[in-house]
Amino acid sequence: MECPKEFDDIRPYYDREFHDKMKVLVKEPKFEHAVRYVLRDVNYDVLTQQLLSIDNKKDFQLLVMRAFLEVLTKKTTKCLTEDNFDVIDRTKNYTFMSNHRDIILDASLLNLLLIRRGINTSEIAIGNNLLIFDWISDLVRLNKSFIVKRNVGVRQMLEAARQLSGYIHFAITKKHESVWIAQREGRSKDSDDRTQESLIKMLGLTGNGDLVENLKEINIMPVSISYEYDPCDYLKAHEFLLKRDNPDFKKSQDDDLHSMEIGLLGYKGRVHFQVSPCINDELDKLTHIEEKAEVLAQILKVIDNAIHSGYKIYPGNYIAYDMLNEEKRFADRYTDKEVLNFTNYLHSQLSKIPDVTDENDWEYLKKCILQMYANPLKNKLAAMNQNE
Repeated sequence: MECPKEFDDIRPYYDREFHDKMKVLVKEPKFEHAVRYVLRDVNYDVLTQQLLSIDNKKDFQLLVMRAFLEVLTKKTTKCLTEDNFDVIDRTKNYTFMSNHRDIILDASLLNLLLIRRGINTSEIAIGNNLLIFDWISDLVRLNKSFIVKRNVGVRQMLEAARQLSGYIHFAITKKHESVWIAQREGRSKDSDDRTQESLIKMLGLTGNGDLVENLKEINIMPVSISYEYDPCDYLKAHEFLLKRDNPDFKKSQDDDLHSMEIGLLGYKGRVHFQVSPCINDELDKLTHIEEKAEVLAQILKVIDNAIHSGYKIYPGNYIAYDMLNEEKRFADRYTDKEVLNFTNYLHSQLSKIPDVTDENDWEYLKKCILQMYANPLKNKLAAMNQNE
């Protein structure tokens, strides 16, 4: 289905555009370099012919991206599991809203799990700050992604928010496509996942009703993503240190590329996705609240509670929590061997951070990484108490 012109600069490419865009992409040297870097044994000429034989996004995902993600999952995870996907009604379309661990893989692995179950994949919201090169922009738009405009001026901010909100509502209600969007802009560096107020306001800009009615139109379905190991944990800790010492520190494009590379190819251990029911029934319970600020606060609470409740907790989360708090509260949830393995992992990750000689800096970085692994458990415990 064709979109209104107002979405032309952010929408995924149409199938009628697919072949011409792919012809340009496969000739891009940096794309070839990236493919060879990830797929060490690839015959690029054979892959090129395969890509040029495809003329639509669905076949690209099913024939190429699925195979790539299956290989990547086998190489970089112990297993990829899911739970509660039966709550997805195949006759409906959803806004899958998840916590954000990895720049590329969060949405990609969700789509892989949907493909495995024979469910249509979602379109993916991706920030233009990550589209460092034109070929990356082309690749993601060929892979059912739409663009979120970041770093726009104050005057353009509301216009960009209205455009994005309008596109998401159009995709779900008219194109009958599900979408994926992170619960906040950028990854949660310390894994203390909280839904961003401005995101919910943006999603509620489009529609003919109030905030609750407009959100019900897009069927928000929270998704909890749990990585046993975050290969970017040491990069995130280092960023905390740099920002502590220089509050004006900002990552470079090279930093973003490096994070994408490490997140894509680094070992993640067990990875788990859990889907929570669509929040529309919970939204209906808020109609009696007159204060708009309180309605918004309750919506954030509903989404956060669903995501926190759905975390898969691994031994490393329990160990990090106890190490951070210098206690043995969860000693029955892990073995001595698991403690040794996690401690060795922690020191291995810390050793990757360059030029750290000060003992206080070392302890600060260690605490940062421990918090990343302790916070999902901390938030799940709070959610469980709230649900009682």
